[in-house]
Amino acid sequence: MDSILERNKKNVIEFYDLAFNKCNPREAIEKYAGDDYIQHNPMVVSGKEGFIKYFLNLVEKYHGKKTHFIRTVAEGDLVVVHCRQEWPGENDYASIDIFRVDNNGKVVEHWDVIQKVPDESVNSNTMF
Repeated sequence: MDSILERNKKNVIEFYDLAFNKCNPREAIEKYAGDDYIQHNPMVVSGKEGFIKYFLNLVEKYHGKKTHFIRTVAEGDLVVVHCRQEWPGENDYASIDIFRVDNNGKVVEHWDVIQKVPDESVNSNTMF
C-alpha cells in the first residue's frame, strides 16, 4: 500500500510541476491524467481541454510563475499538496490542492483552496 501512495504522490507532483512550473499543461494531461478529468475550481472549465486552456493562459499572463511544493499527503485515492505560489507582479499565495487518482495513479479530479500570503500576521507562525 505504501508504494501505491508514494506512486500517487510522485505522479501528482510531476503532473502539477509539468503543468504549472514547466508550463506544459498538454504534456501533463497526456502523461498523468486518467480517462476523465473533473475540475472543481470555478475558474477552470472541467475536462482535459479546459485544464490545458486555463494553464496555457497562465503561461502567457504570468511568465515566471512558480509553485513550491511544501508538503504532500496521500490517503486512499487522494493526494493533498500544500504549496507556496509565486505570481510575478502579484502576491504570493498559499494553496491546498486535492487530487483524486484512479487505480493506475492517474489524476482524474481536482479541488483547491487558495489564500493570499499577508504582509503581516498577528502571530509568529508562517503559512508554511
